[in-house]
Amino acid sequence: MLRCVNRVSFTSFLMLILCGSLATTAWADAGRVYPEGELPKDKRLQPQKDLNGYFPFHPPESLNEWKPRAESLRRRILVSSGLWPMPRKTPANAVVHGRFERKGITIEKVYLESYPGHFISGLLFRPKDKKGPFPAVLSPHGHGGRLQDHGARNRQYIAEGAERFEDCGRFPKISRCVHLARMGCVVFIYDMLGYADSNQISYELAHRFAKQRPELDTPQRWGFFSTQAELRMQSILGIQVYNSIRALDWLASLEDVDGSRLAVTGGSGGGTQTILLGAIDPRPIASFPQGMVSTAMQGGCTCENATCLRIGNGNVELTALFAPRPVAMTGANDWTKEIQTKGYPELRKLFTVYGNVNNVYSKSLLHFGHNYNYVTRNIMYNWFNKHLKLGIKEVIVEEHYEPLTSEEHAVWTKDHPAPKGGVEYEVSLTKFVDDESNHVLNELTPSDPNSLNGYRDVVGGAFETLLNRRLDEVGRIEREKVDKQVRGGYLEFKDKLFIVEHGEELPVLSLFPKSRPWNHEVVIWIDGDGKSGVYADNGALRPEVRALVDGGSSVLTADLLYQGDFLKNGQPLMQTPKVSNSREFAGYTFCYNETVFAHRVHDILSLISFVKNDEHGTEKIHLVGTNGGGALVAAARSQSGDAVHTAVVDTQGFRFGALKTFRDVRFLPGAVKYGDVHGLLSLSAPHALVIAGENGKIADIVAASYKASGKSDQVKSVSGKLGEATKQLVR
Repeated sequence: MLRCVNRVSFTSFLMLILCGSLATTAWADAGRVYPEGELPKDKRLQPQKDLNGYFPFHPPESLNEWKPRAESLRRRILVSSGLWPMPRKTPANAVVHGRFERKGITIEKVYLESYPGHFISGLLFRPKDKKGPFPAVLSPHGHGGRLQDHGARNRQYIAEGAERFEDCGRFPKISRCVHLARMGCVVFIYDMLGYADSNQISYELAHRFAKQRPELDTPQRWGFFSTQAELRMQSILGIQVYNSIRALDWLASLEDVDGSRLAVTGGSGGGTQTILLGAIDPRPIASFPQGMVSTAMQGGCTCENATCLRIGNGNVELTALFAPRPVAMTGANDWTKEIQTKGYPELRKLFTVYGNVNNVYSKSLLHFGHNYNYVTRNIMYNWFNKHLKLGIKEVIVEEHYEPLTSEEHAVWTKDHPAPKGGVEYEVSLTKFVDDESNHVLNELTPSDPNSLNGYRDVVGGAFETLLNRRLDEVGRIEREKVDKQVRGGYLEFKDKLFIVEHGEELPVLSLFPKSRPWNHEVVIWIDGDGKSGVYADNGALRPEVRALVDGGSSVLTADLLYQGDFLKNGQPLMQTPKVSNSREFAGYTFCYNETVFAHRVHDILSLISFVKNDEHGTEKIHLVGTNGGGALVAAARSQSGDAVHTAVVDTQGFRFGALKTFRDVRFLPGAVKYGDVHGLLSLSAPHALVIAGENGKIADIVAASYKASGKSDQVKSVSGKLGEATKQLVR
């Protein structure tokens, strides 16, 4: 086997062909690069990762290494949550009512609006007879809800040392709020969707969704978990993250709260929310994400997963985004049981890089199962006492309180009736969020170079996250020669490309002009059928490709993932692979795995890198996408900078928004939110772009981007067929 690195591969191999003795045939054979029955040894053909995989954190050696990684991860959280860019914040219209007391504290009922008409409900705990301003703690409760009641099991917990009191110990989430308030904190525990008084989105939908609802999955009317929602990055996780931000906004605004001393803590699903909020919001100065900092299971609920969120990362690294602010946790006899040896040492290394290793802490409590129990709460109390500067010098011991009655728990009363929920409300919420997103993004339409940079930062940044690879991230490529043939007027050769750092392989077909000198230009031809797409039905080169070769250009094509040589039986892939989870939620697969669309874009970037790094005279690289390859080329061009001279994109009128299922191989989460195909095309500015398949029209956002770049003459839309567009490449 002969392998050589990409920097000497492309043209040098072509010159070897010119010097060789090659057979001639009447027309090309678009046969396999790999032997029949053999598939590429590509790691992407292995089983997909799911939430129960292994998610190690590889800490950086320096802050210069960490900071760009951290910013990329923060953007990933925001994009995955549907919050990139952030919605306009509307009035919270908070209502505080129903005040009652327990020893040393007051408790009030609260509801406020994150989006207009979408309510956050919860309880507000305050110190009594003390002078503020006080530090404040935001407390997302996690699964079980703020009304979680251990019931009869609490006696066993007391026997195990997990709880202290037989009555109030039954309510662990209320207990932590009571004691934090007694310590001198204002505490707001707010309902996650579907729990307690958060009834506009049902528990069954938010946390137990399992089956797609076709009647709620059209471009005009859609609900959560639908393909249309995923195309707009709308999810239960995203709504809860935004609720957390708005809850913190309100809590920090209270007159008796010291906004410089904010903390956040929650357990289980509330631990997930604590991790995510702490990662993206700089205001909390201390954090205690309990029960979810782990290299193992990442969160099993639909409310803890969103497309694109944990691709290439996990909860330990997301927790690391809180650094250098103080963060602590415990491990239990659950998925966190290895935190002391897998996760905590890496966090300590990061905090050491920051210069304050004492700002991270973890303790192993393996004699307890999954919990936020009395023992764990006591560790949290001491952590917050130290870092919120509460000044408590004596030993902190959780004391008894009288449990709240059902009437005291209830936010909604006769005078404060509960808002309506159900399907119609769900549809109205997804529509409002979409309209708001469209408004914010429309405001970014560029009009000059500065606004174009801003537009690219947001929309280009979003697609960079969604596609998850830039050209400069392809890395080293090696080539293995497979076959070479002389054809009528051109040379044909086949090789395998090995994208070493990513464990990927590509079967590649190249055509080199023989009837006239090479013009030092390479056209990368991307077809929805793979490399066979350069040939007509009779086996000859299709006319557009023949014209390019006869014009002196070299043409390079390949089978992208799940095309041609990647297929076991030669049949096209009709549905994207998924993890084994039977619940029909895109996030269970695409929270951890890239889409087929993104993988194919990676393959195109590999081809560009292969040619770009040639040392023997390639002067221009062009891209052509047709027969289902148009959107792929538009996406690859958006991640290629100035490496591609001209892109010819035959859209064939394709729109991501027309997809019926997220199992479609053309699915890309968030594509509709960020402008669909036209959003991708707009990112080609200021480089040469020829569009086919749009009836000669140029979309407003594409035209605006090119005008803002000062290069309106570099974008064209042809009304004819593909051949008219590719004529632009024939010199």
